[in-house]
Amino acid sequence: MKKKFFSLVMVSALFLAACGGETTSSGSEKAAASNGEKQTLRVSIGVNNEHPEYEGIEKFKELVEAKTDDFDVELYHSGQIGDDRSAIEMLQLGSLDITVPSTSPLVNFIPEYGVFDLPFTIANEEVADELLDGEFGDKMITMLEDQSLVGLAWWENGFRNLTNDVRPVATVEDLNGLKIRTMENAIHLDAWKALGANPTPMAFTELFTAMQQGTVDGQENPYPTIDLSQFSEVQEHISNTNHVYTPFIFLFSKQIWDEFTPEQQDILRESAVEAGKYNRERNRTVAKESLEKLKESMTFTEVTPEEHERFQTTVKPVIKQHADSIGADIVDEYLTAIDEIVANQ
Repeated sequence: MKKKFFSLVMVSALFLAACGGETTSSGSEKAAASNGEKQTLRVSIGVNNEHPEYEGIEKFKELVEAKTDDFDVELYHSGQIGDDRSAIEMLQLGSLDITVPSTSPLVNFIPEYGVFDLPFTIANEEVADELLDGEFGDKMITMLEDQSLVGLAWWENGFRNLTNDVRPVATVEDLNGLKIRTMENAIHLDAWKALGANPTPMAFTELFTAMQQGTVDGQENPYPTIDLSQFSEVQEHISNTNHVYTPFIFLFSKQIWDEFTPEQQDILRESAVEAGKYNRERNRTVAKESLEKLKESMTFTEVTPEEHERFQTTVKPVIKQHADSIGADIVDEYLTAIDEIVANQ
């Protein structure tokens, strides 16, 4: 009888272990963490391992692993796990721990995040920092919880700038008829149409070949992305349009986050904020370095402050056009916060 009882217990144990093995890796790791074992946190980003954002997640890994033995942080770049939208969805399901996307893909989940796509609204990095690190940025982070996401810190993708292979662009008129690749984003498309260009939505992975073959004349991205993607090989002209400032946001899966102790949460939040500050510093340094490097093989055209105001005036109807879909109240709050920051500078 004892042997039969022992066998029954062992079979039951093996069955339970097998059932447990059907959970997601993150679920298994959460169980391990609750038993005092080290948990693996997977971080996914879309850019490559030469980008300042990757330096930021390296800093996050360094900080977390120096502060606690509870976590082992694994880093995945270049969309190895999935693109930004897919990674966000994985966080919602609890099958991925962390991603640091730009704000644009979040519009699919939270329409209010469209405010960050409004063109020519953030004038410089100082305005961006004060806006995101202040009450407005905090309010935007609180909106994430309803989507099973936890926002820990604002990072930086940076100002988007224009390149093309047709002519220098210094004025609104210079954009007339240029075929510009954009993201599949209605606000971006309407802004470029208002400026006289012919915007063409296209996957980033197809962009280099499209410019090489003349399918599009140009594109717009932050300087580090332009440099690291070697767009200077197929583009002759670059202009400092600074038309959109895009933040990155450090996101955690709420399902996984809620399993941690307050002490663990504090470590992760502090590390995300500190790594975000490092990311901003590196991004701004690399942006300057990237522009100087691009100038060696491309013609740089400066958009004057006066002309920049003309660009801003030209796209104002686009802001009004999209206010309702974003949320008129949040658009007003966003623009008012920026005006107050500028007035106090």
